[in-house]
Amino acid sequence: MRETGHYTEEYVPSFVEKWDALIDWEKRAESEGDFFIDLLRRRGVKSVLDVATGTGFHSVRLLAAGFDTTSADGSAEMLAVAFENGMKKGDHVLRVVHADWRWLNRDVHGEFDAVVCLGNSFTHIFSERDRRRALAEFYGMLKHDGVLVLDQRNYDAILDDGYTSRHKYYYCGEDVSVEPEYVDDGLVRMRYHFPDDSVYHLNMYPLRKDYTRRLMAEVGFQHIETYGDFQHTYRGEQPDFFVHVAEKAYRREGALGADAPYSGAATVARDYYNSSDADTFYARVWGGEDIHIGLYEDPREPIAEASRRTVRHMAAKLGLTPESLVLDLGSGYGGSARFLAETYGCRVLALNLSEVENRRHRALNAARGLSDRIEVVDGSFEDIPYPDDQVDVIWSQDAFLHSGSRTRVLEEAARVLRPGGHLVFTDPMATDGCPADVLRPILDRIHLDAMGSPGFYARELARLGFTPVTDGFEEHREHLVTHYARVREETERQEARGLADEVSEAYLTAMKAGLTRWVDGGRDGHLTWGIFHYRYEGRGSGS
Repeated sequence: MRETGHYTEEYVPSFVEKWDALIDWEKRAESEGDFFIDLLRRRGVKSVLDVATGTGFHSVRLLAAGFDTTSADGSAEMLAVAFENGMKKGDHVLRVVHADWRWLNRDVHGEFDAVVCLGNSFTHIFSERDRRRALAEFYGMLKHDGVLVLDQRNYDAILDDGYTSRHKYYYCGEDVSVEPEYVDDGLVRMRYHFPDDSVYHLNMYPLRKDYTRRLMAEVGFQHIETYGDFQHTYRGEQPDFFVHVAEKAYRREGALGADAPYSGAATVARDYYNSSDADTFYARVWGGEDIHIGLYEDPREPIAEASRRTVRHMAAKLGLTPESLVLDLGSGYGGSARFLAETYGCRVLALNLSEVENRRHRALNAARGLSDRIEVVDGSFEDIPYPDDQVDVIWSQDAFLHSGSRTRVLEEAARVLRPGGHLVFTDPMATDGCPADVLRPILDRIHLDAMGSPGFYARELARLGFTPVTDGFEEHREHLVTHYARVREETERQEARGLADEVSEAYLTAMKAGLTRWVDGGRDGHLTWGIFHYRYEGRGSGS
């Protein structure tokens, strides 16, 4: 059966009774964590319409988290169980509505900050016309700045490579076998086998990820981001599920605003550096205040000393005075900003997207009496929240790497620099001419499609009206190798002395593997690093 309404016949009472054994509430809550709750809170959501309530897992969690939640589903049997689950799991009285998505506005009244359609439910729709109609109904239920959160299986992988599942997300029940019984481009028939030898089936349309995103955009949703198994990017991996986050709010091109959600790559970096594992690791291992690549006089010297040497070497190029205004892009814990403010008396605007790092930065500034010289700002350098011709120097260390649009970052730098101002920055890069596939393991680790290169930066800076100071680029590839090898050694040393009690084993394992790839890439001549120093001549001077 390839009909949209057929699912209501598949969810027979005996199957619905076993549904909670299939998903296993406790294990599912553990696997997804607070992903959806945090996502909605970050966007200021208060009211939520859960349009695929099922047996109530997400509705109950949303209610427990304080969201004003309305629960809708096309299966009356599911809603009955959901209502009972709400009472059993916290005395939550679910506000339930039996509704067909195609006529959602007829049955559900009011507007919501968010609509969530979870549990792979959207794949029950077999007609493209019905899919468009349902998305339009979701759109219509949202307030002007609302957000739709919709998930789906990774049908791309099923169609292209065959079915595999880590059995970790969504369907976590240990005693239930789930697998496709039949697959073609228009149907995936899933088979659910329970311990009592009962078997049930669900017919689903195999939505491809990009097709779903295109439909959302064509219905009217604006900015759409896609996560894989609750991680922002997943290139080179095979997530079991995708989560699409689509905004209704209209954005003028090029006018995201300081309070707008970050781009995909920036969101990845923000979430990573906001994690407790990353915060502890970088503060303890990487150098404390300076979390960037160092210039080493001896490969065995402390990381912090080499990292601070980089700061001193860069600062010496600039002729800073107490009247200078410096914008530090990706300022981390603020080691460079404090050095510049203390040494030269200049003012520093420190822009960084990790709120966790920024809190530590502000505390360190206050402890050193520098709060009046350094302004710490939450934000992304892809959309700098300052007017044109504002600053004398733009400074950045190993941060542009994390942008999904380095061209936009440089354009923003040109916009806020005064004519005659200086741009000085470092960045880990691919060497010019490096084959893209060679770096794929590194790119997958940091969730990027590509890296910059010396040639890329030279071309873009010339186009934007920058001219090189001296040679423009001072290459120090050997220090990249030394630094990552030194961080790996320090990681292993501290791990043996208790670091594993503060940072998760999974994080440390991934970090050590990543550091090894950076060392190997540098030694093989595929990666490089160094200091760029350019002067901005003003708009209209580029080629």
